[in-house]
Amino acid sequence: MNKYRLYKLVSQNADLKMKRHPMLDKNRFMKFLMAFMWLYYAAILLFMGVVMAIGMKHSYNGVAAFHVFDGGLIYLLITDFWLRFGLQETPAQNAQPYALLPIRRSFLMHLYLTRSGFAWGNLFWFFLLVPFGLISIAMTLGWGAFFGWLFGWWLLLVANGFFYLFCRALCLKHLAWLLLPAAIHGALLAIMLVPEKNVLDMPCTILMYDFLQWKLLPFLFVGGLIAFLYWANYRLQIGMVYDEVGKKEEREIKHATQFNFLNRYGKLGEYFKLEIKQRMRNKTVRMSFFVGLGFMIMLSAISYFTPAYDGGFMRSFICLYNYIVLGMMTLVTIMCYEGNYIDGLMSRRESILQLLQAKYYFNVLLLIIPPIILLPLMIIGKMSVWMNVGYFFFTAGVLYPLLFQMAVYNNNTLPMNQKITSKQGNTAQQIFSMVILFLPIGVEKAATALLGDPWGYVFLALLGIAGIATHQYWLRNVYRRFMVRRYKNMEGFRASRNS
Repeated sequence: MNKYRLYKLVSQNADLKMKRHPMLDKNRFMKFLMAFMWLYYAAILLFMGVVMAIGMKHSYNGVAAFHVFDGGLIYLLITDFWLRFGLQETPAQNAQPYALLPIRRSFLMHLYLTRSGFAWGNLFWFFLLVPFGLISIAMTLGWGAFFGWLFGWWLLLVANGFFYLFCRALCLKHLAWLLLPAAIHGALLAIMLVPEKNVLDMPCTILMYDFLQWKLLPFLFVGGLIAFLYWANYRLQIGMVYDEVGKKEEREIKHATQFNFLNRYGKLGEYFKLEIKQRMRNKTVRMSFFVGLGFMIMLSAISYFTPAYDGGFMRSFICLYNYIVLGMMTLVTIMCYEGNYIDGLMSRRESILQLLQAKYYFNVLLLIIPPIILLPLMIIGKMSVWMNVGYFFFTAGVLYPLLFQMAVYNNNTLPMNQKITSKQGNTAQQIFSMVILFLPIGVEKAATALLGDPWGYVFLALLGIAGIATHQYWLRNVYRRFMVRRYKNMEGFRASRNS
């Protein structure tokens, strides 16, 4: 088979991968939800593009709207970088199914890196850029300038995507590498926000204006940056694939913590131990926990030291994110890790119910961490104590029950120790995560608008307390529905266990 036919076959398999995922194939609602959320966010970006173009037109003392927009280039690229986490796989992850076939890994790596560069995801921001550019550039400077500006933005987004792939691969190798993008973006934000005048505003504006005029030098500069990041990704990820596929062991566990104080709770205590040991011993689960914790600390630190997130929406988002992220990291894929040993769990009567109870109690216990991280923000008055109380109980009593519903439908096994080539869940689970992250803010805003502050947060807390008080009932409901689908789910767990 020549390279062109092989490229066609691998590309076709990649396109069919999501369409034939067990969850999407069996759940029409998830297909509808994915399409709805995609259209929803696209509509928001379209609306923002039109409103920003019109609003900036006469608001900055004669400065062109696109100059004002281009001055914030760094903000958009930083946002794009962090939104890619959880939504974009590395080439090493995609190459894993072909690892044992007689196909050159260098060819696969080039193929997937090229596909990453030309991925449709790099064009999603065009829902914002196209309407903005049509109004502010095409109508005044012509179509040539408009397409040059768009092409420049696309090159920057491609470079940003390759930088993300490089950082993501390093983070999967060792979590400490998350400090690399955090330090770079933190330094850029400090340069832009701490001085009275944003010193990066003018360089960004000049760069985009040169794109608009089709000057050769900026295109060569960004093209060279893309080529360098492409080469760096290739060298890094192909080496990591060799280590991962070879199952290279780093060390052996010498001591086993027993947690004997949980023995008094019987089987429930044993499953509670299992939740603790998953996060201590298994690479994938441990990495998810520390990534969530790192994001909590980073967002809270940015809010504490800068006024960047002082808006009402961002305060609510940071508060909600801190309370939900640690639970969401594992609960949105609930039972997927247990799919590795589901046959053993199903051999004992009601063991699944006790497992669900242990998961709920453990994740409620984790809610002790967010108030500690958010305490400095409450002390300086940037975040309301009532907001924390409301989201604490709302998370435990409303959001966790919603996440536990995924236990009924999840039927794809996730590996617990692979880091580079491991599956990270499906798009339906990721979209459900996005709903959990933003829907509560709408409920909070509606409650505070109708009842006022702090009674809106009291309302959230009362909803949560009701959910906590009835947790035995809804956990049994989840258990019964899971048992109705048990054979179907077990078939899915077995089929995806070694895929």
